[in-house]
Amino acid sequence: MKKIVLNVNIFCEKCKKEVLTSVTKLEGINEVGVDPEKGTVTVVGDVDPVMIVKQIKKAGKCATIVSVGPPKPIEQPKIIIILPPYCNDCQLVAVSHTSYSSPGCSIL
Repeated sequence: MKKIVLNVNIFCEKCKKEVLTSVTKLEGINEVGVDPEKGTVTVVGDVDPVMIVKQIKKAGKCATIVSVGPPKPIEQPKIIIILPPYCNDCQLVAVSHTSYSSPGCSIL
């Protein structure tokens, strides 16, 4: 997997939609992000950066590769909940199971 950052001229929502539509046609893409303020498109996946540039050019936009590298690992928040074995409000309840073993069916 690679994280590929490209510079693309994105001026409006239509430009953004065209770029997203063209890039997502490629196989091997896990994630696509567009930042119109910075003019960048970030693609994470197993795809050739040159193929991404070609797809964006087919959409009528100019793209240049800024960086290609490994994606940052996603830090999962660690949530540890320690519960007491029981609280004073809980009470133990006895549960029993009775098995009915009769030689035939009693519902007829």
